Amino acid sequence: MKATATANANIALVKYWGKRSSDPILPQNGSISMTCDGMTTKTTVEFSERPEHTVMINDEEFKKDEKDIHGHIDRVCKLAGIKQHARIISESNFPVAAGLASSASGFSALTVAACSAAGLKLSPKELSILTRQGSGSACRSIFGGFVEWHRGNREDGSDSYAEEIAAKEHWPDFRMIATIVEAKKKPVSSRGGMAQTVATCPYYKDWLATVDEDLKAVRDGIKARDFEKVGSTAEFNALKMHATMITTKPSIIYWIPATMEIIHAVRQMREDGLQAYFTMDAGPNVKVLCQEKDISEITDRLKDLDGVTNTILCKPGAGAKIVNDHLF
Repeated sequence: MKATATANANIALVKYWGKRSSDPILPQNGSISMTCDGMTTKTTVEFSERPEHTVMINDEEFKKDEKDIHGHIDRVCKLAGIKQHARIISESNFPVAAGLASSASGFSALTVAACSAAGLKLSPKELSILTRQGSGSACRSIFGGFVEWHRGNREDGSDSYAEEIAAKEHWPDFRMIATIVEAKKKPVSSRGGMAQTVATCPYYKDWLATVDEDLKAVRDGIKARDFEKVGSTAEFNALKMHATMITTKPSIIYWIPATMEIIHAVRQMREDGLQAYFTMDAGPNVKVLCQEKDISEITDRLKDLDGVTNTILCKPGAGAKIVNDHLF
């Protein structure tokens, strides 16, 4: 009763921001993302006769109140009809809890490994629905390439799932550069920030009113490999999401000076004839969308900026999968 899985982070091009239900987790709006080869989590799960679940993430023990990992494993156990407890060890090759979608790769790898260790044989759609109950955005990392998470309308969440809209091979020269300006844990979690925004932002209804238009533009742009359409829509969508955070009570501002420096640098790149756009999740780290032909110049410009400590180059990556090399 032991299995190991890997999963890549995914970065949304049309953001998920806000829940209409917390139990089960259901989004206020649909979203589209790219699964990122380059930001990966590996997780080993073993079920045995032990007093409780234990979780180690990047050599740090996680307690029950930090994330609902224990509760998510309980879901898997209930579904499989087993009473054993799990030992879980997980490692990521990029900073966690810093706005780089570590929960997405983490919960996706956890779900796939736990289901395999528990003897469950679920379809990708079923895995997506189960993963969503631990972390919403993680349901997209089950799949590779470009992925859409459908909002759904049913209260039980049976129609809220992710599916691949274009394989990783569909757009081989699409790239995303994650710039690391701050690796420490962010002050407000995505989960907390979403709840605060939905409850207090006077402009949240306007965010929801424009999402479907953004979804269509990005979906069509991906299928046509229209970089300008995808990039410009993704950039504006990210700015709209952060506008809702800034106008909550109290305001949530993830940006730091280096964040703004990258934003202005990307805008200058476009003035200079480079095709580059930015997107940001709930954190200070900016992701730059570009194409393979411009990677060298854009990366050099980003590394010259004050505050940029590292860059991670990502291309469209694979979905979550079982691997044979265990962590213990």
